[in-house]
Amino acid sequence: MNAPTDRTPGRPDADPAAGTGAEPTDRTDTEPTAQPEYPEYPDAGQPGRPPVVHLGTTSVVTAQDTFALRRSARAVADLLGADGQDAVRLATALSELGRGLLGSERLTAAFDLLPGPPASLRVTLVWRGGHRLPAEALEASARLLSTHHEHGGGDGLVQVEQRLGHGSNPDPAPELVGQARHLLDAHTDPSALEDSRAQTRDLIAALEHTRAQREELRRLNRELEETNRGVLALYSELSEELEETNRGVVALYAELDEKSQQLREASKAKSRFWANVSHELRTPVNAVVGLAELLRADTDVPPEERSRQLSLIADSGRTLLALVDELLDVAKAESGTLDPLWAPLDLRAVLTHLDGTLRGLARPGVALRIGPAPEVPGELLGDETMLVRILRNLLSNALKFTEHGSVELTAAIEEDRAGDAPDGGPLLVLTVTDTGVGIPADQHERVFEEFYQVKGAHQRGRRGTGLGLPYARRLTEILGGTLHLDSAPGRGTTLTVRLPARPAPPVGTRRGVLVAVDDDPVFRGLLRPLLHEIAEQVVEVHDGTAALAAVRDVRPDGIVLDLHLGDVDGYQVTADLRADPALRHIPVVILTSASLSAADRARLSHARAVLPKSGLSSGRIAAALAAPRPAAPRRAPSPEEGS
Repeated sequence: MNAPTDRTPGRPDADPAAGTGAEPTDRTDTEPTAQPEYPEYPDAGQPGRPPVVHLGTTSVVTAQDTFALRRSARAVADLLGADGQDAVRLATALSELGRGLLGSERLTAAFDLLPGPPASLRVTLVWRGGHRLPAEALEASARLLSTHHEHGGGDGLVQVEQRLGHGSNPDPAPELVGQARHLLDAHTDPSALEDSRAQTRDLIAALEHTRAQREELRRLNRELEETNRGVLALYSELSEELEETNRGVVALYAELDEKSQQLREASKAKSRFWANVSHELRTPVNAVVGLAELLRADTDVPPEERSRQLSLIADSGRTLLALVDELLDVAKAESGTLDPLWAPLDLRAVLTHLDGTLRGLARPGVALRIGPAPEVPGELLGDETMLVRILRNLLSNALKFTEHGSVELTAAIEEDRAGDAPDGGPLLVLTVTDTGVGIPADQHERVFEEFYQVKGAHQRGRRGTGLGLPYARRLTEILGGTLHLDSAPGRGTTLTVRLPARPAPPVGTRRGVLVAVDDDPVFRGLLRPLLHEIAEQVVEVHDGTAALAAVRDVRPDGIVLDLHLGDVDGYQVTADLRADPALRHIPVVILTSASLSAADRARLSHARAVLPKSGLSSGRIAAALAAPRPAAPRRAPSPEEGS
């Protein structure tokens, strides 16, 4: 919207209507000897700016002249490159000004082309006499275009200017200027009806343009709404991802705190280890050294005393040797290289041996009851050395913390209700019960940590490395069994060992079919001759999916499985075999070159053994296949349980 300007200029030196002739309808360009003077815009005539191009001047006397002025303005604007709406705007403004100035003296309209960029079409209306331009007409023109108005001394001037757009030529060709002048000269005066029709067409065109703009605006609004929905969805997605990332960061910090706590506990365990082991080693060593010094210094010792001192030296040496063996066995169990030696098991002899060696450890007032051995249908199979070490650790631990009452070891044969014993065979259940101080519930898992000892006054004067219960549990797991603890302060402790009782096939028996699973063809070539020594037929497959299909097809007598395969790895194959009742009895031996954590081994509880790929032999594979399957899968131990 452009507001009009109004100022009072001095009278021009020449008559603005000069050259129009005696009749008001004469054109000014028909009298070239006298051209009217027109005010120029402030930048006209400036250095470097192209001169104004005058297109022509028409007289406006009657209403038909007003119609002609409107049509001429639109035609010239269209010719010079104005937008259709801009041409209508210019024609409408001049129509309003022309009707408002009808009746004024010597009213003329001059068309000038102002070169750009951007170029503009300027129309100047000049009149004489005391006629004033109505305010309504001036306001209507100013609403449409930039309008400049001057009036003073009875004369008046009003100018409107319409820019021709960015596509107009800043230096119009002479042919275009000539065509514009021809339109101004040759345009016939229209009738009121024709002008009304032209205005109607302009109005319709304007309405169509407005409707198109409205539709375009609606389309843009729809696109904007769609964009807004997309932005909101993206924002929501990014917010969820950020929240998920934050949760991950929080979980990571929690895990780091947990790992830090584990490291601190490991450091404490290391300190306890050195303190306990150094004390346990130093005691028998001091006895050996002290007694040896006595024997060397006193050569006149009676034979009976000498024999007693030599017996003490031998006992201390055996204690020291047993402690060293225990430490070495713990290290082997930790690395997974402690394998059982399966043989027929005489349970009655085991219980008798324990009764004879441990009875002297009982305090006065504490009754030690061991056995009797149960009647077993068939032959038991196991590792006698490992079983003796398990029970000796449990019994000695119970005797150490029982000051009155009893310590009892019972043995029984139970049916396998969970279906975890090999071929559904029975279980050997060994239970150690005492009436000692008991263990708090929050310490039940911690007592299975290596070198950990429950704090309390009952620990004073009681020696030990803190390896007894962890060592017993590891040996039980190696034999394919479980060790369960039930205890409470003041109520005593019950430890239950469950082991498979059915004998496994003899190690030297050849098997019919073995399935070997490994994705490395070179290693399969190394493994092939070893398996052919213990099996009539070897079926080789290269991935976990093919392994499951081959096992279901041939129903082998054993599976030798690489742990790290493709998408279906050894963990998954083992889990699928265990979940299938028709396949769970097939013995599985895991081969790997990686070090496994306690959690990884817990996931492989169904396997008979986990063997390293280095140092394999046919005998070792056969022994692993002949081992009894674990009685029950244990959960992956928490970091606090040790590994």
